[in-house]
Amino acid sequence: MRSSTHLLAPGLAKRSLDEFKRFAKIALTSEAIRAPTTPYSLLDFSDPETVPDCKTMSDADIGGFSNASLEQVAKTSSQPAHARFHGTISTDLPRNRPQVQRTGYAGWRNKDRPATIFGKSLWDLDPYTYLALRVKSDGRKYFVNVQTESIVYTDLHQHRLHAQKPGEWETVLIELNAFVRTNHGEVVEPQTEMMRQKIRTVGVSLTDRVPGPFDLAFSRIWASNQMEDEDTIGDEGKGRVTEAGGQDRSLQ
Repeated sequence: MRSSTHLLAPGLAKRSLDEFKRFAKIALTSEAIRAPTTPYSLLDFSDPETVPDCKTMSDADIGGFSNASLEQVAKTSSQPAHARFHGTISTDLPRNRPQVQRTGYAGWRNKDRPATIFGKSLWDLDPYTYLALRVKSDGRKYFVNVQTESIVYTDLHQHRLHAQKPGEWETVLIELNAFVRTNHGEVVEPQTEMMRQKIRTVGVSLTDRVPGPFDLAFSRIWASNQMEDEDTIGDEGKGRVTEAGGQDRSLQ
């Protein structure tokens, strides 16, 4: 029997081994029957391979004039290695596309992760309480977006990124049960629980439609059951931990 091209894809063995190690650790530490005490890393931007595994989006995809970039920034004495999401928001409409009635947005997310021998690569965040982000914000109105293996492919679960200290590194914690299901930017009713066992992508968007530059930095995104994981914060110092949660179903 000849192996398929899909199974011979570069990196399949390493991804499968990493996934096996993760399953084995869960079994050996009994984390399958109790809440995990160690953080679960999703996106670590100290790894130079993380940024190429992400994609940016903006209204330029439909003829608009906003632009967005996601680039790797090396570690320095004052800050960790991180990704810088930056660009310019424009609300100008394309003259040759009358069907486009709204512009002024940009975002990024990780690309779909390659499969392993165990199947499609999805994050299982069901054992965790918080999604944590280590960020340095410019103070603009960003949203954190989570996409699941949902029947409705265009559904997103969203929550405001409530950064409290623009220009400084801080850890923002968002309760996973506080995300709101949306579709094309509109809240979907009735709300359904997020499929936390089958997370496909995580990302951030800027939809405040305020023309001008934006600049948001990330060093890590992870899942946690603790209010603060000191070992995840890094050389830039502990900074501030901001908890964002609750059951507010608005996206304001």
